[in-house]
Amino acid sequence: MVPHLITALTGPINELEQRILDSMPAIERWFRLEWMEHTPPFYSSVDVRNAGFKLAPVDTNLYPGGWNNLTPEMLPLAVQAAMAAIEKICPEARNLLLIPENHTRNTVYLSNVAQLRRIFHMAGLNVRIGSINPEIKKTTTIELPNGEAVTLEPVIRSKRRLGLKDFDPCTILLNNDLSAGIPGILEDIHEQYLLPPLHAGWSTRRKSKHFQSYEEVSKRFGKLLGIDPWLINPMFSKCGEVNFAEGTGMECLTSNVDALLAKIRRKYKEYGIKEKPFVVVKADNGTYGMGIMMVRDAKELDDLNRRTRNKMSVIKDGQEVNDVIIQEGVLTNERMNDAVAEPVVYMMDRYVVGGFYRVHAERGVDENLNAPGASFVPLAFAESPHLPQPGMKPGASAPNRFYMYGVIGRLAMLAASYELEATDPEAEVYE
Repeated sequence: MVPHLITALTGPINELEQRILDSMPAIERWFRLEWMEHTPPFYSSVDVRNAGFKLAPVDTNLYPGGWNNLTPEMLPLAVQAAMAAIEKICPEARNLLLIPENHTRNTVYLSNVAQLRRIFHMAGLNVRIGSINPEIKKTTTIELPNGEAVTLEPVIRSKRRLGLKDFDPCTILLNNDLSAGIPGILEDIHEQYLLPPLHAGWSTRRKSKHFQSYEEVSKRFGKLLGIDPWLINPMFSKCGEVNFAEGTGMECLTSNVDALLAKIRRKYKEYGIKEKPFVVVKADNGTYGMGIMMVRDAKELDDLNRRTRNKMSVIKDGQEVNDVIIQEGVLTNERMNDAVAEPVVYMMDRYVVGGFYRVHAERGVDENLNAPGASFVPLAFAESPHLPQPGMKPGASAPNRFYMYGVIGRLAMLAASYELEATDPEAEVYE
């Protein structure tokens, strides 16, 4: 059952799809060579927007939390990828400690934790879930809506290792994005593998750094395919020292928004695009769809109301927003029934293992869909999504369209790999 997708089947996206399909051997070889030089993030998910005239990632998450939204058909792919990932890091691994986010009462999130546990269990590991939430002082079992249960156990820290009572893991998998900073209990662990590394968390990571790396990747990929990298890359700029609550630093924001809108207008003119350009202002270290606003004209920033200022001033875990990224807004021309949709691609190690559509009936084509009221429709495939069908007309074949999403997802994952190398506190520096 392929989801019934009404998509913008005309225009440059079809040319891009055709170019990607025709270049498939070159693309796969290019990725293969990149992965010989760079280490992919342990797992990741990428929000992709298909505007009909361009296809670009708008967010890359290194602690993906929607594994429960993938279809059962995708489980074998995820298990194989998990095996490959673990084999590379710790081939003799037996015990895996999974550390989730601290919001322990969110059963939707915990369904994702249960799915991760299942994937790694099937990859041949004993998996237990350890909480670093100070409120979890004893073993706590939480029933999930589907009849499953998740058991959280308090994490125990010895001098050099992290574990649970009677459980000593060689590998620790974080599904906690460290928005509130790195807790002391996770620091100075040198005898165990901590995945992803601590500098992948939002206490270190910045979206502007990621999209800087992505820009580099998209230029090289554009050269390989002979396309304008703008077709796969959202332009951006950044602003530090903005304080929405006090209304300071707004001049920097206004001038950057103005300049970026002018650049987008030039591109739209070049391609004969009639849409009205917009930019997305979001917290540079944000997540969970918080601290985001759309701006179509820099003048809008002069009279932000209190509600918008409050919404922009803090994000997850009460973190204050001072740095923002101003990103070219990419429309989404995908629909599911009558609701606006965007694909989210899930990857483990260097493999695309599946994805889903984030669908929001109350949002417009130029709005953030990662908001309360969103639903998730798994990408269920009649055929394997990762094996494109050469010779099919662009836009006519779901596997081809999904192959294209997977390529964009992997480009963003490669950018994340560059970004992690650049921010690694233990990187060896060669002068």
